[in-house]
Amino acid sequence: MAPRAHLAIYKVCTLEGCLVSDILVAMDTAVSDGVDVLSISIGGDPTPFFQDGLAVGAFGAIEHGVFVSCAAGNSGPFASSLSNEAPWILTVAASTMDRRIISTVQLGNGLSFDGESLNQAQSFASGSYPLVYAGASGNTDAAFCGNTSFDGFDVRGKIVLCERGGDIGRIDKGVNVQTAGGFGMILMNQVADGFSTLADPHVLPASHVSYSDGLMIKTYIRYSTLNATASFSFKGTEIGTTPAPAITSFSSRGPSIASPGILKPDITGPGVSVLAAWPSLASSNSSQVIFNMISGTSMSTPHLSGIAALIKAAHPDWSPAAIKSAMMTTADIMDRSGKPIVDERHLPANLFAVGAGHVNPVKASDPGLVYDLKPDDYIPYLCGLGYNSTQVSVILNRRIDCSSVKTITEGELNYPSFSVAFIDGKTSITFERTVKNVGEAESTFYVKVDVPGGVYVTVQPNELRFAKTNEEMKFKVTFNKSNNISDTVRYSQGYLNWISGKHTVRSPISVAF
Repeated sequence: MAPRAHLAIYKVCTLEGCLVSDILVAMDTAVSDGVDVLSISIGGDPTPFFQDGLAVGAFGAIEHGVFVSCAAGNSGPFASSLSNEAPWILTVAASTMDRRIISTVQLGNGLSFDGESLNQAQSFASGSYPLVYAGASGNTDAAFCGNTSFDGFDVRGKIVLCERGGDIGRIDKGVNVQTAGGFGMILMNQVADGFSTLADPHVLPASHVSYSDGLMIKTYIRYSTLNATASFSFKGTEIGTTPAPAITSFSSRGPSIASPGILKPDITGPGVSVLAAWPSLASSNSSQVIFNMISGTSMSTPHLSGIAALIKAAHPDWSPAAIKSAMMTTADIMDRSGKPIVDERHLPANLFAVGAGHVNPVKASDPGLVYDLKPDDYIPYLCGLGYNSTQVSVILNRRIDCSSVKTITEGELNYPSFSVAFIDGKTSITFERTVKNVGEAESTFYVKVDVPGGVYVTVQPNELRFAKTNEEMKFKVTFNKSNNISDTVRYSQGYLNWISGKHTVRSPISVAF
């Protein structure tokens, strides 16, 4: 993502896991070494920031002007499953590219389904093979193709339909099928995975298909009057697939647990079937594999980190918060076909999945306006979270007395997104924000609000006139709850846009009722 950038890589994990002490030492060393960006594809369970070693280390980094980008996690699509929630961290979700590596399944009844597999299996005996469903064996959890799924169940020379999940790796399922003598594997999604498929390096002819396609294959097996059969054909890489980008099922979701008043994740980037460097010692065969297809927010995070490095090179005086704002307020909310970005169900992705949108590197280098923050600006926010002085002091690594701090609510932090919660009987909420002009000296921006359902929104002033670069201006946004909102509605969303002749500075708005 950042050609000719210097990479400094610090080992913090072993086969036993990643110790917080090792992570902190590595982060401190990186800062001392003079890095500009920290890319961290590690995460854990949600926890208060003063107990979150990565959040503590990241705060120390931003105090030295170092941008920190972290993976949101791979525990989606379930609500409040994300990691790395601190507002001084860029929390990165994962989405697809417009590329699939196609492995087609053709059933004996003539139906065909395009799935995915990195292993294109050019040297296999083509033709139709008997097709069986692993779950038909009757063994416990047999549908997930574990290493005991085929006890007493003959799959030799057959294609086996396996289900995703069961705490068994996707590639391991194929290994188990192969060990049992199976010819090939069709891997079907669970309902939560929807249409999200992955191009994995399977050890045998295989195809990873969607949940709906898997159900049709399962139905064919169950009701076939003759013995069910299937065959594979491998079509290689297909470019220009739709919808793209789309949020993948594994990408962890908000709302944040540690700080519900900050909208997370922040942004999304390419994280599915990414061609990435691969240690040869991790290969299951004797070949020296140096690249592999890998999926996860661990892959999307380096994309955003690289873009942050490019922005830092173009604007060396920008703070980490300014760089984050630039990426978030210029992110795309439409896919390549001009339609709203969708999730694994092919339904419009909500803000807890997509954040501000899919990163747009070109626009991010020239955002027009930024929402900036200095490290000390987080102190009133942290004290306002209800942390005591000792806990805040742990995060800042210096003594803080919250009793002498004028606290703010989460929503009052000068963040490039808005999270509004009508709780405790509140019907009107006002937030103040400050934006800095980083574009042309004489610029005028007009407000346009894509109003969330169930609220009325007022912005004052509705026009910002800047006379010079780096000038700052304040505005207030008031959200009034509608009396007509249904009791069944929990969330709605919209956007606040500052628009000039050249720029659109967009901030997502999440409203909770």
